[in-house]
Amino acid sequence: MVTPANNNNTKEGPDPTKVMEKVKTLKHFPPYGAMNSTGDTCPTCRGTGRIPRGHEDHLVAVIPCNDVRLKPRRTKLYVCVSMVVCLFLCCLFLFFLFPRSVTITPVSVLSVMVYFKPLTIEMEVTNLINITNENFVPVQIVEFNVQGLLVKEVVAKTKITNMTAIQSRSQKPYTFQIHLPIIDKGLNDFCKSKSIKIHTLFLELQMTMNISYLSHTEQLSLDTFEYIDCGANSTIPHPTN
Repeated sequence: MVTPANNNNTKEGPDPTKVMEKVKTLKHFPPYGAMNSTGDTCPTCRGTGRIPRGHEDHLVAVIPCNDVRLKPRRTKLYVCVSMVVCLFLCCLFLFFLFPRSVTITPVSVLSVMVYFKPLTIEMEVTNLINITNENFVPVQIVEFNVQGLLVKEVVAKTKITNMTAIQSRSQKPYTFQIHLPIIDKGLNDFCKSKSIKIHTLFLELQMTMNISYLSHTEQLSLDTFEYIDCGANSTIPHPTN
């Protein structure tokens, strides 16, 4: 009796026992992401689960820690470049907005008008000053006060509030007039005397200016001396000291 040889090429089907066990195991778990029977096939579990309809975009992808996408290249270079750019911008900001000086410079006495009265002498003195702004922003002049002193005595005060702003990095001339009444008997006799040919008085001007720029206020002050002729009118400008 000849026994037929075993055919090694014969393909065996799946074990029915293992298939039944797998089916029973899956029955114990509810559909993936769903509370009812309606839903779409889960795109991430290859059809083994289900998710609620309309929630496909709410899935969360889990990326391994060794994924190269989590390790950007040239991180140190980008950080250094960002720090250099920030430092450069800060330096520019400080350079242009750092407060600089605003100065008052006396230039000259433009004219002196003298009015003789029986008991007093009235003088109108017109002065020229320069205001220099070294800042990169405009400077607003809030108030300008001047008081005149003759022989250490205050004889006049002037207040100006309508002066315009000074533009950045510029110099602007201003003229102001101060009224000087001379009521001292000795000075009146000195200015009215015809035997004295030179009637020179030394006038001291104390100037204060309130300015505003870069959201803060500042006060400038200047004391200057100038000589004036109280015996006659003078319209020839002469420099101040």
